[in-house]
Amino acid sequence: MSKPYKTILITGAAGRLGTELRRGLAPLAERLRLADISDIADVQPNEEAMVFDLADEAAVTKAVDGVDAIVHFGGIPLESPWQDILDANIRGSYHIYEAARKHGVRRVVYASSVHAIGYHTLGAHIDTQAPVRPDSLYGVSKCFVEALSRFYWDKFGLESVCLRIFSSFPEPADRRMLWSWLSFEDCIRLVTASLTAPHVGHTISFGLSDSAVKPVDNSQAGHLGYVPQDDTERFRAKVEAEKPPADPKAPSTLYLGGWFVDIGHPDDEASK
Repeated sequence: MSKPYKTILITGAAGRLGTELRRGLAPLAERLRLADISDIADVQPNEEAMVFDLADEAAVTKAVDGVDAIVHFGGIPLESPWQDILDANIRGSYHIYEAARKHGVRRVVYASSVHAIGYHTLGAHIDTQAPVRPDSLYGVSKCFVEALSRFYWDKFGLESVCLRIFSSFPEPADRRMLWSWLSFEDCIRLVTASLTAPHVGHTISFGLSDSAVKPVDNSQAGHLGYVPQDDTERFRAKVEAEKPPADPKAPSTLYLGGWFVDIGHPDDEASK
């Protein structure tokens, strides 16, 4: 039986989620092309690895040549000085989209973040059409790429799914993650759905597993067909026993972005 794609490029392939996606997306493509700024370990027979900086336009263009779809999880994953965010997340993502346009790539799945909408409150129960409210320069970079991907869909017909991932770790590490967690297996399911849905146009989807608390409304991404199979309730007793209750009036409790709302300007921190 033929696979949906001949070659999928995964950026950030040496990272926490990129490593999981290598395993999870293997059934979708004859070959996975792996890219990261760091060395990629244990390259398998169905994989090929490339090490480069996303700010290097020529290297990105070479990596995109011959691929059918891109799973763009590369870039700086946390708040960082502006120049680093600019080079890796903003300039690097532009290079990805421009290379995709030039090489006729069909679809991009982009790892956006809750931090694009981090200054919305948990109680607002927003949907994917709510205005962006970034909580950091990192979040600003995610808003930029969401807008960039919209532009490339409207003008050039390049489909994208932007996944606003909340907290994806082996298991919930604190009380916030009892509603913000995305399991590794559900992450794979979400990316798989984003790659295999018949038509996505430009779609924004929240990246969450199931939980008793429903922090957002993801119904407008229902056409992806993603249904989470994991939930946080099996971790609740352990987390609540180990972690004290958070201050309900603290900004990091009230806002979707959590502790990111407490961070100052990263360039101020870097200059200390």
